[in-house]
Amino acid sequence: MNSNIFLWGDYMEKDYLVVKSNYFIMNSNYDLSLQEQKIILTLASLVRKDDEEFKPYKFKIAEFMELVGVEDKSKYTEIPKITKELMRKILEIHEGNTLLQVAWLNSARYEKGSGMVTLKFSPDLKPYMLQLKEKFTQYQLANILTMRSKYSPRIYEILKCNEFKKQGYIEIEIEELRKLLRTEDMYHQYQDFKRKIIIQTQKELKKLTDISFVFEEIKTGRKVTSLRFYINQNKTKKVIDEVAIVPKEIETHPLQHLELIKQVQAIFEVDITALQAKELLNTAKDDINIIKEKYEISKITSDIKNIVGWMLKAIKEDYKVSKGNVKNDNFNDYPQRKYDFSKLESVLSGEKNIEDVNLYKE
Repeated sequence: MNSNIFLWGDYMEKDYLVVKSNYFIMNSNYDLSLQEQKIILTLASLVRKDDEEFKPYKFKIAEFMELVGVEDKSKYTEIPKITKELMRKILEIHEGNTLLQVAWLNSARYEKGSGMVTLKFSPDLKPYMLQLKEKFTQYQLANILTMRSKYSPRIYEILKCNEFKKQGYIEIEIEELRKLLRTEDMYHQYQDFKRKIIIQTQKELKKLTDISFVFEEIKTGRKVTSLRFYINQNKTKKVIDEVAIVPKEIETHPLQHLELIKQVQAIFEVDITALQAKELLNTAKDDINIIKEKYEISKITSDIKNIVGWMLKAIKEDYKVSKGNVKNDNFNDYPQRKYDFSKLESVLSGEKNIEDVNLYKE
């Protein structure tokens, strides 16, 4: 067998990684069915980011049919139809003043009687998937294979790409998000767009992937014009190590640092990002006991508006317990009440109005 041809059925695993440049994720738009996206992303999971050229990847048609959801094994003729249609789909990549229009696949080859199909990416995609050294995102293929909404894989990639933003969120204009999803001519009413796409994706990501999100609606006047996505690691799913080496903002750090990062995140009663945890560790010189000590002080300190910012200063200046710092409500002598974050999430997601919800714990 040609050494450049990989046999999917012999070694393909769901924990294989999909790797794309961040620029590609945030500056490309396309309209693929869920079935077509699974083909492309499975193919992408076979690519190694340090490869110099795309290689042909050989699939067993029976397993390929299982991947795309064709249950009747007698319908082998469906597969050439699927790949033919996929080769007609044009991907657009915006590069400054240039618009690149390119097909995803360079070729699809069927060997009669062999039960095999060989696929190969278009060489124009090389800058976005090969020889990537910085500003790239990678995730396990398993995160997308069981999704049911065609928009979930795309939104997942956009959020994954921005998981480690310093401010802890990414804000996207509604019109820009529509362009990225190719829904400019669909769901014209915002409430329909929200219900059919955003809420559905929110449910799928929380159930199926390593990240979840809540969102805040940003209005211009009375119209929702942007969405602010707060991205969290999904603690009900296995968080894979490679997420920490994706964006350049946090640089690549040793894998042994990952366990410490997770320990720091577990200290906090609210979610903090891996980047924030890493900044705390750097400031504390990897002494997690210092972080625990200052966090305990924060619990009895009033008027903390930014807990991570306060913690960084507390570590740098070595805050000690002070009687004058005991936390009391400004209006009476009762201890300050704590937010119920499940209720807060329902407001941020748009499911409930803030006027109708008591955000404090009973």
